[in-house]
Amino acid sequence: MKRIILLLSLPLALGLSACTQETQNNIGRSINNWTGVNGVLEVYSGEKLVKRFIKVDKMSTAMGTNDSKERPYRFGYGVLDTNFNGVVDAGEKKVYFEVSDYSTPYVFHEDPN
Repeated sequence: MKRIILLLSLPLALGLSACTQETQNNIGRSINNWTGVNGVLEVYSGEKLVKRFIKVDKMSTAMGTNDSKERPYRFGYGVLDTNFNGVVDAGEKKVYFEVSDYSTPYVFHEDPN
């Protein structure tokens, strides 16, 4: 049985190692989309926590509509944890957000109200 698992695992491992890093990332995101994740995105200004998004299922790299090139930001959906307690409380809603790749750090997010 162990030999069968080893023989089946070897081609899979070799195939994945031949993939580019971006292809491996896409495969990983596909698995995450299928299995689901429960991420937390925290945004700091210096040492101070200024925003927290909880229940983030994934973050994606934005792609251009007409040219299909990657854009310099990532986006996702998560619950804006306004009181920073790590729990979805009454009134805290799921919102869209973007995180910049630019040197000026910012987070753009939907107003939950």
